[in-house]
Amino acid sequence: MIPIARPYIGEEEIAAVSDVMRLGVLANGSVVTEFEKRFAKYCGCKYAVGTNSGTSALHAALLCTGIKPGDEVIVPSFTFIATATSVSMCGAKPVIVDVEDEYFTIDPDRILENITDKTKAVIGVHLFGQPFDLRAVLEICEDKNIFLIEDCAQAHGSLYQGQKVGSFGLSGCFSFYPTKNMTTGEGGIVTTSESSYDERLRRVVNHGQSEKYLHTELGFNLRMSNIDAAIGNVQLSKLDWMNERRCENANILSKGIDAEGIKKPVIRPGCSHVYHQYVICLEEDYKLSRDELMQKLNEKGIGCAVHYPMPVHKQPLYLSSGNYRYECPVSERLSESVLSLPVHPGVTTEDCEYICKVINGAD
Repeated sequence: MIPIARPYIGEEEIAAVSDVMRLGVLANGSVVTEFEKRFAKYCGCKYAVGTNSGTSALHAALLCTGIKPGDEVIVPSFTFIATATSVSMCGAKPVIVDVEDEYFTIDPDRILENITDKTKAVIGVHLFGQPFDLRAVLEICEDKNIFLIEDCAQAHGSLYQGQKVGSFGLSGCFSFYPTKNMTTGEGGIVTTSESSYDERLRRVVNHGQSEKYLHTELGFNLRMSNIDAAIGNVQLSKLDWMNERRCENANILSKGIDAEGIKKPVIRPGCSHVYHQYVICLEEDYKLSRDELMQKLNEKGIGCAVHYPMPVHKQPLYLSSGNYRYECPVSERLSESVLSLPVHPGVTTEDCEYICKVINGAD
């Protein structure tokens, strides 16, 4: 079976973890500090704060903007649920809006339609490795005096007009879950270039401590461990190469898939796509249903998955609370038609050619 996702882990990561284990300092420490500095530099930011998950990164980033009950934060509907639940965890209201049909990312026009006097921030998601329209969204946020937080959980190393994602908004939030473009096992990180924001992030992720046993505000235990950071340091060194492999695989798939009724990924002009997922859309004239194609691929030893089968505004959590403001037809249509194919660095050229052959010949 060609798996839909698999972490690219080698002996270097194992050795790095062994070094930490032998040292005996397993929790947050100097290895985390090294990883934070290296990741900040990689993204073109001044600071980075490690966390124990991508969701924790989003939660901490929002808390440090001062998001509180009664506030509203605009988020896209076609994304993983954590983009919205991180807002809910602050007691604020996620205002769920639609995405662009071509690129699957948050629609700036829908942002403008939904700004109120309660809107304090926008979370844009660089979905599947594709940057959202950062300039357009930044202009809105600057004009309306609201914060922009980048959800970069699927876009490590992606570029928007030559600049790394995670360096545009007040903060960028990354996940290092095992299926991501790079991993720390579990973990996340928040990037920023604002010194006061960085200082508050470090308090919030560490029980609100300004110094040992002096707690100046409500905080949480959201820290990254040295074990996670040890893996991260090695993975960061491999990231550009791993992204190149994803792009090479995506290029083979895009050139090789020619079945009528399949829409292949479109790259936003001036951007680089790092293909956390390679996502096709099955259009109405495709000869099989999505379930039938998935069954055919699985029978042929090809893993596949649906990201995401239900848009956020249709999730029971938000339907029951009345938190969604209007229908999101693009998100609904995408959730019914998208299918992710294997593209990770462990996929070979021969694998990609085989995937194309199976899809083109599916019947």
